[in-house]
Amino acid sequence: MTDAKYDVLAIGNAIFDVFAQTDEKFLIRHGMTKGGMALIDEARATAIYRDMGPATEVSGGSAANTIVGIANFGARTAYVGKVKNDQIGGLYTHDIRAAGVAFETRAASDGPATGCSYILVTPDGERTMNTYLGAAQNLMPADIDEAQIAASRIVYLEGYLWDPQNAKEAFVKAAGIAHGAGRQVALTLSDSFCVDRYRDEFLDLMRKRTVDLVFANEAELHSLYQTSDFEGALKQLRTDTKLAVVTRSEKGCVVVSSDGVVAAPAFPIEKLVDTTGAGDLFAAGFLFGLVRNASHEMCGRLGALAAAEVIQHIGARPQVSLRELAGQNGLGV
Repeated sequence: MTDAKYDVLAIGNAIFDVFAQTDEKFLIRHGMTKGGMALIDEARATAIYRDMGPATEVSGGSAANTIVGIANFGARTAYVGKVKNDQIGGLYTHDIRAAGVAFETRAASDGPATGCSYILVTPDGERTMNTYLGAAQNLMPADIDEAQIAASRIVYLEGYLWDPQNAKEAFVKAAGIAHGAGRQVALTLSDSFCVDRYRDEFLDLMRKRTVDLVFANEAELHSLYQTSDFEGALKQLRTDTKLAVVTRSEKGCVVVSSDGVVAAPAFPIEKLVDTTGAGDLFAAGFLFGLVRNASHEMCGRLGALAAAEVIQHIGARPQVSLRELAGQNGLGV
């Protein structure tokens, strides 16, 4: 196996995030399921945006948030995602490159606008997402650069990619190339509603070893195995995957592998402001630890550190150097 040009390459829905703080009444008025992610059309996107209060706008998308976090830790990173050649697409491209991430996916010249997610944050810090996929759903197998995938130690895929058929095919193509080059493939299950839609297909990806590493939170794990029995689901997960990490909010995380089960604690915070990006940044810390050959417990601690940083402010991207933060907390690797 040749040396990798990139530590981690992520493939995901390139989505521009629009954040606003709101109350429960707004969610009810718009028929939203609190804490979930709903796919919406352009008309509904316009209606929600019109009714939102003052907003913060920033490049986002689950896997993109993760890859920016990994770059922030100091690793070599690349991203594959589809934007349109429009104003928001230009902002998106600038932001991710400015974060130190290689981003070479060709922008679409026609078709739907660059995707946007309208994220409502309630006073308890819970986030409710309404996502217009737009150009992101037109990620094609042709957008997968074989040499770039083969040159990446870990290829990280987001479960949300499983919604558009073209992106699903791109996802499977990338996994095949990665394994052909002796690389690892990681998958985040993204959210429990996503798991509800594709449970059997996700289990198939795991059992056929299309993916080597799975990230899930407790809700996604329970949805995957349709059980409220955490220990039972964890036991099944250990059978179905080589390596998996289950995040448990303030209870920390559990890492399961053939070697056994390892727990790592959550990182203390002063105030919960916005849970958006918590899972994405946890994955960033964990994957950074993995490419630095850290123990599973250390990987979990790095994930907890990154998640704690991002939930203490609005937005899903780190606002400080995670590398420096890790060093200050005795987690330098």
